[in-house]
Amino acid sequence: MERFTRSIAEIWQHWEPNAKAGLHPMVFTTYEDHSLVFPTLKSLDRDAWAAAYSAVADPIAALAREAEAAGDVQSAKDHYFHAYGLYRMARFPTTNSAGKRAAYKKSQEMYRATTRYLPYAFERVEIPFSGKPGEGDHAVAYFIRPKDSAERLPLVIMWAGIDTFKEDRTEIWEPIIAAKLSLLLIDMPGTGDAPLKGSEDAERLWDHVLAWCAKRPEIDAERIGAWGGSTGGYWAAKVAHTHKDRLAAVVAQGGCAHHAFTPDWIEKSQHGSYAFELAETLASAFGRAGFDEWVDYCPRLSLLKQGVLDRPCTKLLLVNGTQDTIFPIEDMHLLLEHGSPKTARFYPVGHMGYTPDTNPTIVRWLAETLRA
Repeated sequence: MERFTRSIAEIWQHWEPNAKAGLHPMVFTTYEDHSLVFPTLKSLDRDAWAAAYSAVADPIAALAREAEAAGDVQSAKDHYFHAYGLYRMARFPTTNSAGKRAAYKKSQEMYRATTRYLPYAFERVEIPFSGKPGEGDHAVAYFIRPKDSAERLPLVIMWAGIDTFKEDRTEIWEPIIAAKLSLLLIDMPGTGDAPLKGSEDAERLWDHVLAWCAKRPEIDAERIGAWGGSTGGYWAAKVAHTHKDRLAAVVAQGGCAHHAFTPDWIEKSQHGSYAFELAETLASAFGRAGFDEWVDYCPRLSLLKQGVLDRPCTKLLLVNGTQDTIFPIEDMHLLLEHGSPKTARFYPVGHMGYTPDTNPTIVRWLAETLRA
């Protein structure tokens, strides 16, 4: 199997509509930002990519600090979000080079600066983690809940995939809080600040996350849900089975389970909707060096081969698009064909099943299920 890479021009053609509309991964940025960056790129070298986007982000970050110093709250907030979006692009799709790791730190700095202006209680927390030699000793998370609320609320633990970290789910803050839920944003194994890489047993992370949740008086520990997206949907499907007695409801959105790890699908997905470095970015999240190592390793992740799918699970909602070219809809069908009965909502669109109805449907299901 040969590695496939789009050219810079092809990537821009692929992403230009997103740049114009401010869609993933170009949220909080402008079309002009990307029009400045792409003509300067001579290759897809990771550090050169990070440098090009950081050069556009740096002046915006300076404007944010100047506005904040002058007491211009609205301008400071807008500029911090803008700079965050550009530094996020600088580290995109993942932190697999020195330049991208540095850009990620800057994106986090800008992100945390924006939280000073949010109408929610926003807390950066460090969750103790005890793992294997070489793994970290804590997971960083963001705990978000209504301001000045003394009520113990149900909690949604949320994580995304290989290129979307805990800082990148800003669109979900408001609907989760409006649904009278609290939110814990974490990184799935192998991304962001996660203390361990993905592996056949990295669901160990959720042992520690749920132990932390049980000690927080603001959280109703009997009403904890989880929501994982894209590759994070793989972990959501898995913990719905392995942690079924500790999670009241789980959403697996756009995830993989078995067919995605086969050579036929890997070959097909290289030419799908993911702009560049899909296999390489997956490899990074699972501690592998690149394309060939991912192809060799990933069959071991099959939830079917691991025997997970035939175990009972908690209440599980499956969401995706029937035209997904990143992970096959057949993996969702496989989940429906094994183990406990599940709920599903599929949309006639691409990866993650994104439509104007998708997130409201998920939030409503979580709120109704956690409060049932």
